[in-house]
Amino acid sequence: MCNGYLGRQLFILFLLPPLFRMAQWYQLQQLDSKFLEQVHQLYDDSFPMEIRQYLAQWLENQDWEHAANNVSFATVLFHDLLSQLDDQFSRFLIENNFLLQHNIRKSKRNLQDNFQEDPIQMAMIICSCLKEERKILSSARLSNQMEVGSIQNTVIGMLDKQKELDAEVKGVKNHVIDVEQDIKTLEDMQDEYDFKCKTLQNREHESNSTSQEEYKKEQMHLNKMFLSLDLKRKEVVNKIVQLLNATEHTQTALINEELVEWKRRQQTACIGGPPNACLDQLQNWFTIVAESLQQVRQQLKKLEELEQKFTYDPDPITKNKQVLQDRTHSLFKQLIQSSFVVERQPCMPTHPQRPLVLKTGVQFTVKLRLLVKLQELNYNLKVKVLFDKFRKFNILGTSTKVMNMEESTNGSLAAEFRHLQLKEQKNAGSRTNEGPLIVTEELHSLSFETQLCQPGLVIDLETTSLPIVVISNVSQLPSGWASILWFNMLSTDPKNLSFFLNPPYAKWSKLSEVLSWQFSSVTKRGLNADQLSMLGEKLLGPTSGGSHDCLIPWTRFCKENINDKNFPFWLWIEGILELIKKHLLCLWNDGCIMGFISKEKERTLLKDQSPGTFLLRFSESSREGAITFTWVEGSQIELVLLSPAEPQFHSVEPYTKKELSAVTFPDIIRNYKVMAAENIPENPLRFLYPDIPKDNAFGKYYSRPKEAPEPMDLDSPKGNGYIKTELISVSEVHPSRLQSPENLLPMSPEEFDEVSRMVDPAEIDTVTFRLFQDSTVEDSRCS
Repeated sequence: MCNGYLGRQLFILFLLPPLFRMAQWYQLQQLDSKFLEQVHQLYDDSFPMEIRQYLAQWLENQDWEHAANNVSFATVLFHDLLSQLDDQFSRFLIENNFLLQHNIRKSKRNLQDNFQEDPIQMAMIICSCLKEERKILSSARLSNQMEVGSIQNTVIGMLDKQKELDAEVKGVKNHVIDVEQDIKTLEDMQDEYDFKCKTLQNREHESNSTSQEEYKKEQMHLNKMFLSLDLKRKEVVNKIVQLLNATEHTQTALINEELVEWKRRQQTACIGGPPNACLDQLQNWFTIVAESLQQVRQQLKKLEELEQKFTYDPDPITKNKQVLQDRTHSLFKQLIQSSFVVERQPCMPTHPQRPLVLKTGVQFTVKLRLLVKLQELNYNLKVKVLFDKFRKFNILGTSTKVMNMEESTNGSLAAEFRHLQLKEQKNAGSRTNEGPLIVTEELHSLSFETQLCQPGLVIDLETTSLPIVVISNVSQLPSGWASILWFNMLSTDPKNLSFFLNPPYAKWSKLSEVLSWQFSSVTKRGLNADQLSMLGEKLLGPTSGGSHDCLIPWTRFCKENINDKNFPFWLWIEGILELIKKHLLCLWNDGCIMGFISKEKERTLLKDQSPGTFLLRFSESSREGAITFTWVEGSQIELVLLSPAEPQFHSVEPYTKKELSAVTFPDIIRNYKVMAAENIPENPLRFLYPDIPKDNAFGKYYSRPKEAPEPMDLDSPKGNGYIKTELISVSEVHPSRLQSPENLLPMSPEEFDEVSRMVDPAEIDTVTFRLFQDSTVEDSRCS
């Protein structure tokens, strides 16, 4: 064929099924709390963790990935799930466990309400949860297997920093306790002083009750008590100043360092990077500091009460109380406002790996959290969600929720919006953006507002989501996701909604890492250095060598057509990702697919390998994603000359999702045939590069025919009279392209003269004799 590929046709022989799954719930429960927190975040009321716990083994044994794409199978599994819940309810009935009976009945009703009409949605949620669980297990294993070196040093550094911060937070807490004790001492001293003063005054009015000398002694004693009292007041005020200094230092580290780092890790996790660390530790620190500041407020009130009972000039309490109150209020306000965060960014449950891209008319979820966990705030904060003014959208669904500690499985103060939708106002007038941005480059944000009201204290709280892209058609999802990738890779300012008016360039070192995340986030394997090098050359040109410092413009990544193709780089990658997820996941995870490799590099790798060695690579000419295989054959000249010569390479026409939906790729490789003229079709594929026997590499994924029923099996269904069939791929080639001795002889006189000049006549005789022997042996076998 003119494109360099061997043509192929699909032949029908016989059909069949596959599949299996493994247990993991028990392993998850053995993990550390930071990983368990990630598991907690996977489950909410739409599919509660109780069901995951009760039906762990059964859930893991079902093929939810298939169900997510097949409404009939999803419906069957939905009803099977309800039956499993009925069985579990019966067990709780026998155990007389009223609470668990109630919970499981409620869970069943919720499932029926949510998924009775849309069982595929349930299958997609369960499939996503199980995949995310496997990722968490992988992260935990990776964490446990970290080697000595820079990674370990970084972890040790982070742990040291956390220990240091933990010590500072505990120091603030202990400082508050010390001040509390000092104020009690001060109160006792003031009471005693007050009592002595009144006693002396009463004696003064009584005639001759006290001698002048005794009166002077008591007066001197009172003066000493006053000096001690004044000194204690100054000491307490000074300690509160020191406490607020220490609190401000610790709070600044929490807000400007720890929280900022967490938000950056959240951005990275949103675009496929390592899972973000849980917020529990940060919440613990924020809460201790907030409780400490609340106690300082009470302590200042106590000092004010003591001042009202007794004051003098210059009273250190009178002099400093307003400054201390204002500073405490300012610190508490800053802490509370900073603690209001978006714990889980907006995401459509139908596309859990594509957060921040929202489609109009499709439900999405978002979760808010207050890192200050104070009991008095439970059910006191009403959160309202708002959309920015960039484009006019109505928010459908419940747009206000009250934060409470029952909303979250770990008891944090949270509010989760589960059923929001966006609907564009078509008559909203002209758009207000400043440049010619397309829909998938327009960034928006969701804002969340609430107000904390306490006696003498009113604080307005507001936080915003990371920028989101709003689409109206699912075909816009890949381009919308490219915008989310580019923004979160290069910007840390969530309010920079005009980012794409002048998008910055990306360094290849950073972009290559993000590209690898796109694969590792949906599979078990990212991209290795060789694969990234090929992609770098594709983006930057062959002369760049994939240099880490090369800069790539946004248009080159997502808008301009690559080389001579009619589609941009990112849409090509997205097509391959979809192909892997739906048809090649197991092969990709096992490392069978080399994938991204140029034709030149492909031939370099294969040329020194045994004939029949092949490798798998992705087509560079298919926008929707396609895969092909290339194999090597020995040269026919080499057979005659008994010396190395140029090998021959053949590539089959790439397979797209259309062909792979009909036949699995392992079966294509197993049954592939090359046929020339009347020759018997043969499979030229023998070894997966470098030298893995084909069946060893792919055998476990071959479809296996159902066992034929025994002749005396009376219960087996009767045949339908048809011969079972299977689809296989066959390439037809001209006989001259087949490499075999039969094609070499007889030679023309001119060809024989040419060979005679190059090869010693004795060697020609030897080869001819061997060929004659081989043909004689073959004839004797046939006879």
